[in-house]
Amino acid sequence: MIGTIVNTATILTGSIIGSVIRKGIKEEYQGALYNAMGLSATVLGVNAVVGNLPESPYPVLFILSLALGSLLGTIADLDGKFHSLVGKFSHSNLGQGLSTGILLYCIGTLSILGPIQSALHNDHTYLFTNATLDFVTSMVLASTYGIGMALAAVVLFVWQGSIYLSASLLSGFLSPELMTEVSIVGGVLIFSSGLSILGIKDCKALNMLPSLLIPILWFLVKSFLPF
Repeated sequence: MIGTIVNTATILTGSIIGSVIRKGIKEEYQGALYNAMGLSATVLGVNAVVGNLPESPYPVLFILSLALGSLLGTIADLDGKFHSLVGKFSHSNLGQGLSTGILLYCIGTLSILGPIQSALHNDHTYLFTNATLDFVTSMVLASTYGIGMALAAVVLFVWQGSIYLSASLLSGFLSPELMTEVSIVGGVLIFSSGLSILGIKDCKALNMLPSLLIPILWFLVKSFLPF
């Protein structure tokens, strides 16, 4: 769980630095940091797709996954519920910061795929990248809401730790073929997150999260088929 530990530590460190600054990070510096993180996310997403698509035995599955998953997410209005939940804490500055931080840290492709990759392949790339993104985010949030933002690190640790343990227990079902398909879809979601960070296009990545479940359902159904 080294990736999760590093991710948790970066949020704590970023929160401490941000709370010390307190006067706020200049907007131009925030823009430079977010541009760097946005470009990193887009490159990582493209790399995941390009690296896994040639290995896919079902090259159209990711298209169906994105289409069905995005439709389900839009119907459920995950993005709208995200903003609604954040809005409920608008009466409390720290509450607003914590709700925003927890959702940003936990409800994201890197934060979900990262522990799985770490558990199955001892690959911490996604989590280290997520840690970098979270470090910048936590620093900015703590500069506004204070040291209380460090509490979000505890939630992240429990969240990613649970995913890590679940992936370890289900390692027999999580075949290389399944992980290839999940990685392709996840790469597209990471790329879309990068576009949002860069302000190029708000793809509402939260509404696309159910796309990660479609390959799992496909392989689950396929395991019961006679061919």
